[in-house]
Parts: sequence; structure tokens; C-alpha cells
Amino acid sequence: MQTKWIDITLPVKPGMLRWPGDALVRFIKMKEMKKGAQNNLSAISLGSHTGTHMDAPLHFFAGGKSLDKMPLEAVIGPARVLEIKDKECVKSDELRRFNILKGERILIKTANSGFKKARSFRENFTYISLEAAKYILSRGVRTLGIDYLSVGGFKKDGTEVHRALLGAGIWLIEGLDLSGVKPGKYELFCLPLKTVGLEGAPARVVIRK
Repeated sequence: MQTKWIDITLPVKPGMLRWPGDALVRFIKMKEMKKGAQNNLSAISLGSHTGTHMDAPLHFFAGGKSLDKMPLEAVIGPARVLEIKDKECVKSDELRRFNILKGERILIKTANSGFKKARSFRENFTYISLEAAKYILSRGVRTLGIDYLSVGGFKKDGTEVHRALLGAGIWLIEGLDLSGVKPGKYELFCLPLKTVGLEGAPARVVIRK
């Protein structure tokens, strides 16, 4: 009997946590049965980087690939959850003890998972430092995920980390909910919306042992 799937996707709803300046999430009721309509019908308005989402190279490179060009093997298959203790940022010294292998799909759990229910944006979230990003590149990682809305910091290493990782062809999953997940090996299944010509899209992400 296989282990059940664990949903590590943030629920999409109005008022949810968002990056400063990103679009608000809106659910628009176009038809409502309680108002006499024969069926319920809604429209959804949200940003391409809402909640749990993926970044494509086009996010930081004008000629980069859009999300519809992503190979499915980047986000389906074995993955490993690494728990980082440093609350400031992910550093290469801590990453080295995990013996990251070429082609791995890595999901990073940090102190960010401890405040997943917070609705206000935290500028001092744990991010991946530029030197750690360079180490990740040297290990040949295929896909990288983290438990906040950005791999790079808000005040430091934001653009630089994105450009380093995306420029090397690493696909990024941001906004993961790893609060109830223990470190270890998992099977990953992540499917972002197939947004044609866009730099990102929300994704549903599940894992199982």
C-alpha cells in the first residue's frame, strides 16, 4: 500500500499572503443559485506568482523560456526535502552536509514554515543566499523549491539569486507549505498552469514518501 499524498500547496483565496505589489486574489460570483440562477459560476482574478507557484527563466531573462516550455520531468519524480536550521538565509556551508547530487529535485524547508498562517508579508523571511545559489548550481540541481514566496531575499540577493538559478536552467517552485513535512526522500508531483508565453503560474504540488 502506497503512502498517501501530502498536499504542500498554499490554498488560493482572497486576502491570502502575497508579495508586495502583486495582484490581489479576487473571486467574482457571476452566477449564484442562492440568487435564483440555475447554477453557480465564478471568475478568478490573480497574479501569475500567487501562492504556490513556479518561475520560468522568462521571469528574469527577456529571451528566456516561458512556463509552457517546461519539461514535465523537471517537476515529476523523486525529490528530497532538506531542512535548513539557519534562520537568516540558506548558506552553502549548511548545504554541503546533504551531499546534493546532480539532477536532484530539492525542496528546502526553513523557519519560514513556522509562520505559514501569517497573512502579512515578512521582509525578513529565510532566503537562499547568492553564494548558496552558486553552490546549488555547482551540484547540478534540476529543480529547486522553497517555503516562501521567493528563493531570493526581499532586501538582499533577490534579483541575483533568481538570475543565477534561472539562468542555469533550474526550474523554481516558490511558496511551498512544508510545515507538516519531515526531511527526507519523496515522490514529487507538481503541475503549474500551462500559461503560454508567461514567466510564471500557480501550481498544485503534492509529495509522498
